[in-house]
Formats: sequence, C-alpha cells, structure tokens
Amino acid sequence: MSINTSENTKVYFASDQHLGAPTAEASFPREQRFVRWLNEVKKDAEAIFLLGDLFDFWFEYKTVVPKGFVRVMGKLAEIKDSGIPIYFFVGNHDLWMTDYFEKELDIPVYHEPQEFTIDGKLLLIGHGDGLGPGDKGYKRMKKIFTFKPFQWMFRWLHPDLGVRLGHYMSVKNKLISGDDDAKFLGEDNEWLVQYCKRKLETKHYDYFVFGHRHLPLEIKLQENSEYINTGDWVKYFTYGVFENQKLSLKEYK
Repeated sequence: MSINTSENTKVYFASDQHLGAPTAEASFPREQRFVRWLNEVKKDAEAIFLLGDLFDFWFEYKTVVPKGFVRVMGKLAEIKDSGIPIYFFVGNHDLWMTDYFEKELDIPVYHEPQEFTIDGKLLLIGHGDGLGPGDKGYKRMKKIFTFKPFQWMFRWLHPDLGVRLGHYMSVKNKLISGDDDAKFLGEDNEWLVQYCKRKLETKHYDYFVFGHRHLPLEIKLQENSEYINTGDWVKYFTYGVFENQKLSLKEYK
C-alpha cells in the first residue's frame, strides 16, 4: 500500500499504550494523555499507525467487548470519520482482536507485519512480538492463544470471568507481557534487530517500524536502512513521525 504526504502532512506511529494496566483507574491519566496526542496529530496527519498493545487485554465476544476506553475509542472514530486513515496492528496483549475495529471504526486490523510505501520509502511495519530468533517460550504460548479451538473455549467463559482472568494473566505472566527485560540488550541480543538484518538479506527496506520492546530505539542497520522502535506510553511516551522522507522519534510531553 502506498501513502503520499503533502507539504503540510505527516505520518504518525505509536504503540504500547497498555490501557487498563495495572488497573483502569491507574491507566486513566495515560488514556487522557494519549487522547490529547491524537487531538494534536490529527491536525496534520496523513495517516496514523497504531502498532499494538493499545489495550493491556482485549477479547471480543460475539456481542460483548471489554468495558472502558470510551475516550480513546471515540477519538479514533472521530479521526477516521474525518478522512484520516488509521491502521491497527495487533500486539501480544490484544491479539484476540477480530473485527470490532473494522466494523465499528472502519479501521483495518493486521495480525502480521505489512509493507507500506510512504513517499517512495519502503517500510515493514508490525508489532514485533515473536519475531526473530529466541523467545521460544512466548512463541509456544502464542501458538496456543491463536489456536481457534482455544479461543472458542475461552469465549464460553462469562465475560465478567473471562475479562478478569485475561487481565490477571496479562499482568502476571511475563511470557505474555514480554516487557520484563525492557533494557537495551545490544544489537546481537535484540531479537527484532536480528529479524530486520535477516530480512535485509533478501530485500531492502528503508525502515523497519515495530513496538513491543517498550524502548524507543533508532538503530542504523545499513547505509540506507534503519530499525525504529516506537517505545511506549507507560514510561517513555514516545512516537514516530515520518516527514520529509525521514522517520524519527519524538517524545510527547
């Protein structure tokens, strides 16, 4: 898919808001802050990419979605209705998202990394969980969670029980949370860096853009290729902005 900006527009990237963690009350100020950011970027956004873990837990029953987050949902609906495209990539905390965003908000939902061309630059974009070498425990767990019969069985839990259990697992299980080691491990030990380098062996990308690591990172892979991690909205409040054919990170104060 191709996106072309004008002289006065930009493309924005953000991930890992983890709304609802550790409690709805504790995350409410972060939700308000994120909504303020959305209000500001909509003024010059050509498109907005949300790279996963917007919610700390999300599960769509046939007729029920998790309670809360009305401000951010309403703002996303407003921005999309104004004609600004929004693209959503599921993360490891909201991987049970199905078609609610697509039907209610007209926001496409992606479960795998996707290629986008922005102003002639080729980007590979995704959340980033389970990519690259290592992380075998999480990869095994993800296979279980994405196994359709398992999702079917979970759906039979009453929402009050299912959502409570999901929140508990999301906070307590480090294989799910994936953020227990949010320190830069060096390029040789960063799985996403290794993933990007392997992708470059067969195809050139100007930018790889991921979340998941909860660390704002800008790492040069080759002369004309860079890995960008958008950080999070729990500690860093960072986001990516593409303008003048360059992608860089900024902090929202």
